Amino acid sequence: MRDIKKRGKQTVVFERPPVITSYASIVGPKEGQGPFGNYFDQVLPDYMFGERTWEKAESKMLKETVKIALNKAGLTENEIEVMLAGDLLNQTISANYAARDLNLPLLGLYGACSTMAESMLLGAMLVDGGFFNRVIAGTCSHHHTAERQFRFPTEQGIQPTITTQWTATAAGAVLIEASGQGPRITAATVGRVIDMGQKDMSNMGSAMAPAAVDTIKAHMDDLGRSPDYYDLVVTGDLGQIGKAILEELFAVKGIVPKPSYNDCGVLLYEESQDVNAGGSGCGCAACMLCGPFLKKMQEGNMQKLLLIATGALMSPTSIFQGESIPAVAHAVAIEMV
Repeated sequence: MRDIKKRGKQTVVFERPPVITSYASIVGPKEGQGPFGNYFDQVLPDYMFGERTWEKAESKMLKETVKIALNKAGLTENEIEVMLAGDLLNQTISANYAARDLNLPLLGLYGACSTMAESMLLGAMLVDGGFFNRVIAGTCSHHHTAERQFRFPTEQGIQPTITTQWTATAAGAVLIEASGQGPRITAATVGRVIDMGQKDMSNMGSAMAPAAVDTIKAHMDDLGRSPDYYDLVVTGDLGQIGKAILEELFAVKGIVPKPSYNDCGVLLYEESQDVNAGGSGCGCAACMLCGPFLKKMQEGNMQKLLLIATGALMSPTSIFQGESIPAVAHAVAIEMV
């Protein structure tokens, strides 16, 4: 019985695939001006969201996104058994304070920008395993909080490099239940930590691309699936540079044909929006999943989606000490079955 759900070394297949019965997303002004602005539940008019600090605004985004998802399902916070969430800030304060305000039990997670896939992967395991019947999984990021923590405060006006990515101001949350109507989480692959020695914190796409390839290959190998099984294979936030590297690695390994692959960091913004190499941040994959992707699935325009959220696992301290940037990518298969 113990090995029924395990496939290969890194992948699990859910015996009773949990259902995404509701989802929601909130994004900032820049994200709302992008090509998918109409798909998000709420577009903020500014970065403060009525709060005194950007950090408080970020936590409020996650809290309100969870509320929207529950409201869509006709549920209250008291009917949720556990929340799985994380963010980019020290001690994951955005998720912690959101769970505090929602009065929810919390499993706080940190996978950097891979956190959306990680929270869904673990939430699906808890539901399929019979430990819980109803969980909420989500994450968030904020452009100004991330810049202040990982790069330079935006007030300083530091000129970004062409490899720098724009941290998305966005949040996404999914309600995962044992039964109901909606797309199902059918399988998931836990990623390995991959470090190719890249040390430039302004070029995270190149650091994360090898981890994404490693996880996608493991997923396909473990399940014995051909590259064209999914309607869309989408990475979290590699941006233009990381996406180009990934496609070169795809060509070497023969994994995914180009038409069925894309990246959330490339899709989220228009080319004219001046986001340098593209989008990044926990909220990048989260809002794209909980905005256009799941809506397209519900509308019947997509049947099978593989989301591979990617995370650069560095910190300001590790960078100051000359450490390289390890990365991880987790994959979640979502299907209309």
